[in-house]
Amino acid sequence: MLAPVGNAYFVSIRIHSRLEVFIRFHSLLKILTETQNLRLMSDSVPSSGPTTAPAPTSQAYRALPDQQLTTMPPGVPYIIGNEAAERFSFYGMRSVLTVFMTKYLLDRSGHLAVMGDNEAGAWSHMFVSAVYFLPILGALLSDGVLGKFRTIFYLSIVYCFGHFSLALDDTRLGLFLGLLLISFGAGGIKPCVSANVGDQFGQGNKHLLPRVFSWFYFSINVGSFVSIWVCPILLDDPRFGPHYAFGLPGVLMVIATIVFWLGRKKFVHVRPGGLGFVREAMSREGRTAIGQLFLIYLFVAIFWALWDQSAGIEWTLQAEHLNLNFLGLKLLAAQVSDANAILILIFIPLFSYVVYPIIDRVFPLTPLRKIGIGLFVMAVAFAIVWWLQIRIDAGQTPNVGWQLLAYVFLTASETMVSITGLEFSYTQAPPKMKSAIMAVWLLVVSLGNLFTSFMHWLVPSLKPLGLNLENAGWFQFFTLLMLAAAFVYVFVARWYRGRTYMQGEEPTELATAETLSS
Repeated sequence: MLAPVGNAYFVSIRIHSRLEVFIRFHSLLKILTETQNLRLMSDSVPSSGPTTAPAPTSQAYRALPDQQLTTMPPGVPYIIGNEAAERFSFYGMRSVLTVFMTKYLLDRSGHLAVMGDNEAGAWSHMFVSAVYFLPILGALLSDGVLGKFRTIFYLSIVYCFGHFSLALDDTRLGLFLGLLLISFGAGGIKPCVSANVGDQFGQGNKHLLPRVFSWFYFSINVGSFVSIWVCPILLDDPRFGPHYAFGLPGVLMVIATIVFWLGRKKFVHVRPGGLGFVREAMSREGRTAIGQLFLIYLFVAIFWALWDQSAGIEWTLQAEHLNLNFLGLKLLAAQVSDANAILILIFIPLFSYVVYPIIDRVFPLTPLRKIGIGLFVMAVAFAIVWWLQIRIDAGQTPNVGWQLLAYVFLTASETMVSITGLEFSYTQAPPKMKSAIMAVWLLVVSLGNLFTSFMHWLVPSLKPLGLNLENAGWFQFFTLLMLAAAFVYVFVARWYRGRTYMQGEEPTELATAETLSS
């Protein structure tokens, strides 16, 4: 997923040459490229202060990129290798987390003491919420105090301890400590990693940014795709189990940290710039920008409350009760979510070059309208899993192909809401507020998962009041919630007023859903 710039994966390395072509035109890539070009222009201006960044050792490192270099920066291979291993560790751990809590969790005496589906779902969504809340901490540490390298390196060590807590202790204590440490590690480095890529480039080689981000994207996909397939196999195999299923991601995170450390002498270490992030957010312009986007973000938060149920949590628990034989393959429940991985790669170019142009011939397809259509499509995805759960509750065993169909609609919704929403947020943020708005965008993912976690805890309390959110009732609630939110969004978006800010240009006049161009 992009995620919330989303989850995306590769089917095989052979498609990479084609992928490099369309990623070049991917809207998210344009955002990242423009953001990094800004950073590079500001970094190229001589500073009145020292020119070296605070380093983790006594050795001083380059603080500005080489403006004369026309080839790929020497630190890039270390960044790509680090990212592939880190994404393997995160998505591998997440793919088996909920199944572990409902099937393998032990008490202190070593006896099985598993959670129910609602409790496991609440824990899982609270964890995801924390991961997407803590980028604020990472941004403050990176931009204000430590710089990107030291923030990533130190929090990666915390990240490793989290994985090994899960691997070595099968009890709730190990689970709590592991998820807490991983939340700080994964969430803290999230706002730093992609920005660190762009920091390596100067004026001489900035034309290579699209290529390096395609490799960056490639590394994410390779790591996550493989781990979501492998870790459930380790968990399900009696010869291995939870220790190996969580231990392998831990080993990969150690490798990621070592690879990143090995590149320390190759990297540009941009100096931290103080707590300007906070000042920007608290400025009048910043408050106005955040306030304008807040109403749109409320609906996007509901979208994430539904989307993250497909990523190894509620949809995976449902898959445990499906016939998992599909097209000659015998799938594990935790592997089904890899469908989103494959589909997102197909849908990115498909929507950009086919679907959007077709719709645009019927009516102007603005960013706000893309988001609105995506919300309705998400309701369709959940209607399918609601129907599936009704059949399961009736004692039937539907084929997993029906859930795979739901993934088709869910991924289409992700393409329209997540990618478009990120680009829209960037254009609506004033030049000095770009990073702050991106942090707020990540907070939206956190809020959505916090809401889902809260609903899990409320299930027992609501049942005596006549609101049954167990089994099919759960998916019914979220289907109707998304449908209602989508209808309300149509009217709210029509009244949206904002300004479009592009670097080097004057802001446009007030824009609405009708006038905001795509």
